[in-house]
Amino acid sequence: MNRINKKLQEDRKLLSIYFTAGYPSLDDTSRIIQELEENGVDMIEIGMPFSDPLADGPTIQQSSTAALQNGMTTALLFEQLKDIRKSVSIPLILMGYFNPMFQYGVEAFCKKCQEIGIDGIIVPDLPLDVFKDDYEATFKKYGLVNVFLITPQTSEERIRQIDATSDAFVYMVSSASVTGSKEGFGNIQTDYFERIASMGLKNPQIVGFGISNATTFQAATKNAKGAIIGSAFIKHLARNGVDAIGEFVKSIRA
Repeated sequence: MNRINKKLQEDRKLLSIYFTAGYPSLDDTSRIIQELEENGVDMIEIGMPFSDPLADGPTIQQSSTAALQNGMTTALLFEQLKDIRKSVSIPLILMGYFNPMFQYGVEAFCKKCQEIGIDGIIVPDLPLDVFKDDYEATFKKYGLVNVFLITPQTSEERIRQIDATSDAFVYMVSSASVTGSKEGFGNIQTDYFERIASMGLKNPQIVGFGISNATTFQAATKNAKGAIIGSAFIKHLARNGVDAIGEFVKSIRA
């Protein structure tokens, strides 16, 4: 069983942290992953920096730009992660845009993910239909979960199609805006969370976008299995460095 599926079976709300590979410093990637696991994070999303990250807000865009300037590439990321399973056991998910994956070669990319112990991939700009027609078999061949995103504007029909194709969790984007653009949740978001929870989907949901502290984590996970924090963690890294990762995680779990 995939590590993600095992983690989803645990009887608790899950905390997933996103960070950009190669940021703040080029060689921080492995250490950040290790620190996050040691401090009780349940899953980690490793962002692959890209020059045109359309779904990302200013914080993640800036970290992506800095990582590229630091010299981060797909090949270097795989090199940095080649021994990660010697020290880390929680699920690891790569999140990025399709272009770098396509340039690397989709099958070669998936094969490398399997070799180093990546459990899943999130590709926001890979349409469901294209995935099913062209890439689903390859992902399954290498034991990789593909995680799809839904938003408050996604139709019920589309949500059910995504749920039927998914085999881990559905990434519930809390709003139609870019990452890091909201502070807290209003009635529109809470109604959306409740509406999705009432649909009886076969896959659990994990909420992303707009979670930055213990209060928003608790609100996001009231009707969902877990929540993902990205921009707030990257800001904390920028201000306080890798040594203060434990402080951030404890503040969310408070």
